[in-house]
Amino acid sequence: MELICISPAELLGVTVALSLVGTAAAYLYYNKPKGCLNPEKFMEFKLEKKTQLSPNTAKFRFVLPTPTSVLGLPVGQHIICRGIDGEGLEVIRQYTPITLDSDVGYFELVVKMYPKGRMSHHFRQMREGDYLSVLGPKGLKGNFKYKPGQARELGMLAGDSGITPMFQIIRAILENPKDKTHVHLIYASDTLDDMLLKKELDDFASKFRSRFEVYYVLSKPPVAWNGGTGKTISREVIQSFCQPAQDIQILRCGSAAMAAQLNALGYKSEIRFESMDWSCCDIGHGVVQRILRDCMRT
Repeated sequence: MELICISPAELLGVTVALSLVGTAAAYLYYNKPKGCLNPEKFMEFKLEKKTQLSPNTAKFRFVLPTPTSVLGLPVGQHIICRGIDGEGLEVIRQYTPITLDSDVGYFELVVKMYPKGRMSHHFRQMREGDYLSVLGPKGLKGNFKYKPGQARELGMLAGDSGITPMFQIIRAILENPKDKTHVHLIYASDTLDDMLLKKELDDFASKFRSRFEVYYVLSKPPVAWNGGTGKTISREVIQSFCQPAQDIQILRCGSAAMAAQLNALGYKSEIRFESMDWSCCDIGHGVVQRILRDCMRT
């Protein structure tokens, strides 16, 4: 084995460098920067990078004011984004970043852009260097805010782009070694190409086998397909993965048909937290103004 000789001056330099790194890490841990969001005022964030993931889906990375800034979004909450539709009218939608506050200096959105979607038009037109107006944080119906260990298991039902709020919570759970919550995700979409974040979900399922399970449902499956099929998640599939119990909570983001299935299975309101998938809804200009007024009052 070859011995490497280091002079006292070099050793001092290495020691100082390591000390600085440790001091910076400790500072960030004990002095968490204040979040950049404002629940009563739209803030502007610059688009740094736009990555096309599929013909109708892209990942948008927005920079925060400094390299150590955090967005300040509690796990289980979402942001409200404001844009301009194809007719020049103001439009807002709720979105959930796929990043956490452990990702400092930026946040990312994965957005599916629908052909006739009004906010989809805004995101399609966005170019690197443009700014996005963001307000928040806001919560799901039921004021859901995730805390580690709040349930023995979480059952998640996601439809199409409704996967993004689930992904945020899944990341927070699995990347926290002290959180032993078991997650069952059922994710429905039209085709494999329409599924967002599938690679990342599959990686989680492989890496965290004892804590995370995912089951896919497609309305237009390929020939060789061993997942579920159908236009929505069936009652039988929900029952096989998510049995009702007092220490289990159910999160839903997708079609109303899923809610009907939960009702039929007897899932009580106190263990359910639900969110509309606004990204595929057509909200008129007058409704936008009312929602904005409501945002300012909460």
